[in-house]
Amino acid sequence: MRALPEDWPLREHSRCVTAGGLRWHVQRLGRGPVALLVHGTGAATHTWRGLAPLLARHFTVVAPDLPAHGFTARPADDDLMTLPGMARGLGALLAELGDAPALAVGHSAGAAILVRMCLDGRIAPRGLVSLNGALLELRGLPRAVFSPLARLLAASPLFPRLFAWRAGDRAAVARLVASTGSKLDDAGVDQYARLVRDPVHVQGVLAMMARWDLGALERDLPDLAVPLLLVAGQRDGTVPPGESRRVQALLPAAELAELPGLGHLAHEEQPERVARRVTDFARRVGAVSGPRR
Repeated sequence: MRALPEDWPLREHSRCVTAGGLRWHVQRLGRGPVALLVHGTGAATHTWRGLAPLLARHFTVVAPDLPAHGFTARPADDDLMTLPGMARGLGALLAELGDAPALAVGHSAGAAILVRMCLDGRIAPRGLVSLNGALLELRGLPRAVFSPLARLLAASPLFPRLFAWRAGDRAAVARLVASTGSKLDDAGVDQYARLVRDPVHVQGVLAMMARWDLGALERDLPDLAVPLLLVAGQRDGTVPPGESRRVQALLPAAELAELPGLGHLAHEEQPERVARRVTDFARRVGAVSGPRR
C-alpha cells in the first residue's frame, strides 16, 4: 500500500482498514446517518474533497478508495476487480466498519457498483444517487476488442510505467480532464496528475477496465427497488446525459436532474450545487431529517 501524501485532500479523515483480505484506504467524516461515497474508474477519494465536507453536515460520510486505486492495495485475486467482485469487497469493508448506509452516492462506475450492491442485498439504503453514472454499456464501444486489449496492457509491467512517465506532462493530463466536459481548477488537475503518475494506480485502472462487464447489470436494473436519483451533467463528454435517460426508460420511477454547464466531474466543479441536489433527495426519501445546516 502506497504512503498517503501529507497534502492529500481531507487526509485528517483518512484511515486504513483491513477487510476481505485487502488493505483499504477510507475517509470518514461528519456525524449522522451513513452516506457511502464511491468514486469511479481512475479516481480516488480526492474527487470528494469539495462534496464530502458539505454532506458531512448531515451524514457520517464514508468514502473508500476502490481496490488498486489511490491508496487501497491491489488484490491478489483479480476477481475483486470485476463489478460483482468490487461489490463483494465493499460489502466486506462495510461489515468490518459496522456501517449500514442510509444513502449511497456513486460517480460514474461507482454508481454501477452501488446498484450491484443493492441488487445483491449487500446494502439497503433509503436512496441511491448516480452522479453521471455509467450503468449501461456505452453504445458504439467495441468491447470485444477493448477488454482484451486492456487486459493485455494491465498484465504488462512496462505499459503502466510508460503511461505514468507520459503523465509527467501536466498539459496532457489537463487535456484528459477537459475531455470529460468539466472545468477544474489547477489544484483539481494536479490531483489527477498525481494519480496517473503512479504506475500501481494505472495498472489497477487497466485491470478494472479489462474485467468490467455491465451486461448483467443492465438485465437486472429493472429489479432495483431503491429510490434512484440520476444526476447528469449536460456537458458530460465521458457518459453523455442521454445515458441517464436510457436508465430512466428502464426505471420510470427514477428521478432525473440534468445540470446545465457541468461535465462528467460535476461534483468537483460545483460541489455546492450537487450537494443541494443530493441532500434534497435524501430528505424526500427519508435518508436524513432535520433542517438545513
